[in-house]
Parts: sequence; C-alpha cells; structure tokens
Amino acid sequence: MLEQKTQTILEKIVATKHREIEADKRVLSFADVEALAAKADPVRGFANAIVSRIARKEAAVIAEIKKASPSKGLIRADFDPASHAADYAANGAACLSVLTDRDYFQGHDDYLVAARGACTIPVIRKDFIVDRYQVAAARAMGADCVLLIVAALDASTLTDLASYAESLGLDVLVEVHNGEELDLALTLSTPLVGINNRNLHTFKTSLETSYTLASRVPADKVVVTESGIHSAADVQSMLEKGIYGFLVGESFMRADSPGTKLREMMFELK
Repeated sequence: MLEQKTQTILEKIVATKHREIEADKRVLSFADVEALAAKADPVRGFANAIVSRIARKEAAVIAEIKKASPSKGLIRADFDPASHAADYAANGAACLSVLTDRDYFQGHDDYLVAARGACTIPVIRKDFIVDRYQVAAARAMGADCVLLIVAALDASTLTDLASYAESLGLDVLVEVHNGEELDLALTLSTPLVGINNRNLHTFKTSLETSYTLASRVPADKVVVTESGIHSAADVQSMLEKGIYGFLVGESFMRADSPGTKLREMMFELK
C-alpha cells in the first residue's frame, strides 16, 4: 500500500485559495475586477517608502494588521483595522500590511479598504496570491503592493504574477525562506525581497534564516525580514547585519496599543 503524503499547511491554504478564487469569479468576473482596478485611487509608492527609509539607514517597518493565524489562533479580539492603521501611521510605520485571507487568518478585503482609508501611508495586500484575479482585486481594493510567496508558486506563475502586478502599477514584495527560492526571487525586477523566518510548510520560526540569506542579496535589492521579530534586541541584531526592512505583526497586535509598541521598539534602538 502506498504511503499517502501528508499535506503541509501551505498546501492546504493554496488548495483552499484556488477554490475561493473560483467562487469569487462567479460573483464578479475577472474583466469586472480589472475594470474596477483601472478606476482605483493612485498608488502611494510602497517600495519607495521602504527604500527611502533604508537609504537613510533607518529601520523601515511594515506594521501588520492581523487578527489571527493558523499557528497562533486568535491574536487580537478587539480588532479595528482603521484604528490600528491610524495608530501605526502616527507612530512611525513606513507602510502597512493587511491580512485579507478569510479562512486561515480571519482576514477580509474590507479590512484593507478600512485601513488604507484611515491613513496616508502605503499598504500591502497580505494573502496567498496564486492567480491574476487576486492581483487585480488587490489594485481594485486600493492596495499599493502585493505579496508573492515563492513557496506557493511555480516559476512561470511567479514571473507572470509579478509582471502583471507591475503592469497595474503595484509594487511586489517577493517572499522566500531558503536559498533555492531566493535564487528565483532575484530574477524578478522588484527591489523588495522578503525573507520569512517562518517555514510555511512547518510554521517553525528561526531568525537564522534572515541572517543566512541576507548576505546573498545584491546591493540593488532591499531585504525585508519577516516573522519572529518580537523585541528591540531582535531588531538590533538585524540592523547589525545590514537588514533595515522589517515586517512585524504579532508582537504589535498582542500589545495593548500596537502603535505604542511600534514606537517603543523603534525608540529603544536609539
């Protein structure tokens, strides 16, 4: 009897995502979503906001608005995307990240709309993007950038989605968690390379992932370290290795005031 391969968390999420997209397309066609994307507000320049901070040797923080996750369950009960967005913006965030995945992260497209409407800084749609439909939808809902996860995509789809996103005026944060994925990410034109310290197949976290991979990223690219950043000491350790881009969610969202936690983390560096 053949042994059945156990499906990883990422594989489960991607399978769910394909079903979700097909259902969404029955409600609103791809052509309709593209038409909405064409009418969206101008983008705010996500990559530029990150790159300009880093050029000044300042920590560029992408502050995340996240209600829950598969590994941690509910993270914040009193969840108010607009309030959190304004709080983050007032306390020094360079950009925002908003989870829109419904089934696994209790996210919603409306959360991104509310967050972006409450501030003036750029916003990334954080989701498991596997289809052009989601990219067009991101632009339509007001996102300035999309996340493309190399582990969730084959090479041709990754390249196609990155090119399509850029054709809509969106920036791209390409996410990797090993050397093979990094090699593929570096073939894209985007300057933003996210190194996820969490293995999306096992959901285990190690900051060593960023330490190891960042040294292989060329100077014309910008590293954003993701997951497992919980203290000023973690931030300082990254800065000492020349990593100035940060995507931080859980440690902020668990704090009484996410914005205050962000400010304290940044002030403790000085």
